[in-house]
Amino acid sequence: MSRTGYVTSGRYAPPAARRELVAVSADGARLHVEEHGDEGAPAVVLAHGWTCSTAFWAAQIRELARDHRVIAYDQRGHGRSPAASRYATGALADDLVAVLGATLAPGEKAVVAGHSMGGMTIMAAAGRPEFAEHTAAALLCSTGSGRLVAESLVVPLRPGRVRTRITGAVLGARAPLGPVTPVAKRVLKYATMGPGAAPDKVEACARIVHACPTGVRHAWSEVLAGLDLEANLAALTVPTAVVGGTNDRLTPIVHARGLAAALPRCVGLTELTGMGHMTPIEAPEAVTGAIRELTVHLANVTDELKEKTP
Repeated sequence: MSRTGYVTSGRYAPPAARRELVAVSADGARLHVEEHGDEGAPAVVLAHGWTCSTAFWAAQIRELARDHRVIAYDQRGHGRSPAASRYATGALADDLVAVLGATLAPGEKAVVAGHSMGGMTIMAAAGRPEFAEHTAAALLCSTGSGRLVAESLVVPLRPGRVRTRITGAVLGARAPLGPVTPVAKRVLKYATMGPGAAPDKVEACARIVHACPTGVRHAWSEVLAGLDLEANLAALTVPTAVVGGTNDRLTPIVHARGLAAALPRCVGLTELTGMGHMTPIEAPEAVTGAIRELTVHLANVTDELKEKTP
């Protein structure tokens, strides 16, 4: 019956940060930011999804921090970032830009990875000069650019207006999720994870999701229901990889395939058989590996700068 916002033991327990700071967004929203790993190491920035927190990336942080500086932040209203007065895709972009500016030196670049709403954050920021200044490559993980409610498979009905209406009501419900109980975990597993997800993974996800404030969850659900970022994809010109689970009910694999086809510089589409929406926890090695593969672009940027330096 615990309401703790994360598990406290095992591989999904969040590691202690080397440094914590607050980034201030364009509208004054304050964002909790954590840094892990050595200060001078190549940088990776992690943006979590709807109803999650930095704890969602625990497995990636623990592994990547061995040889990277890992920067993770709580989206506004999530985790240790206070609720804000504005919830919009523009705010997502503002927040990411604020985090990049607060943690990276001028001209310093990072691999930026986003899961679900975190991937939408990357799409929303594409085209911003600050994003271009600080991003060497990107990962879009279990995400989509639009038609989220219409394409969702959470409600087991045939596609159409009835399913879309019911799905919108379910995902946008104002009712509190309540404590983490066996029934609650079964519901969450059905909606967000593959059928083979192990109990410890379900527990880790449930603790995180149930800790999200009801008002914040609802406010962001309305933003996601009207999401339309397809036009932004043309501006996402950095090398970008896409990861999706074949059993994802929230953002079905059709979204990942569509992104891979539309991106100007897609460097790979990974379809994780049997995995649901919570891929960084369901398939931690695969997601961490996808991020690691992108870090080669950090080395390329460094080499280019050396060549330009007199």
